[in-house]
Amino acid sequence: MKTKSGTFVAILSAIALLASCAQMSPLEAQNDDLHKAVKNARTYTDHDKLAKQYRNAAKEMLIKVEDQKKLLQHYEEKSYLYGRQAQDKQSYTSALLHKYERAAEETLKQAAFHQRMTSELAHRDYSTSAETPPESNYENNARIGSDSKDRI
Repeated sequence: MKTKSGTFVAILSAIALLASCAQMSPLEAQNDDLHKAVKNARTYTDHDKLAKQYRNAAKEMLIKVEDQKKLLQHYEEKSYLYGRQAQDKQSYTSALLHKYERAAEETLKQAAFHQRMTSELAHRDYSTSAETPPESNYENNARIGSDSKDRI
């Protein structure tokens, strides 16, 4: 009995190890790269690129929304072709449709946010000094202003 349970634990451990070492899907890898880019965005061009990426992703989601709408319409009109599975197919397609709609909305919100950041950075002209964050510019200006007051 001990050998069976030991073998079972060894197999279970091996499966867990293989699952943890599995490669990410291309979509997960793309999302991971996008999250890294968001964290490292500092300049006008960084936010502009992110806004474009989010807009493109939203377009893809909206295409999927249209595909799901067509498929749902087909399942509703031709439900007799699918028998007992017709309702399952309709509810699954409807759930996917709503998921893609929410994803498209969220992605458009992210695109709008990065577009606002782009316009703010362009307006403030911080795009030329990526290494100097805005806070340190304010500190430097405050120091310069206090130095000139001391001299007067």
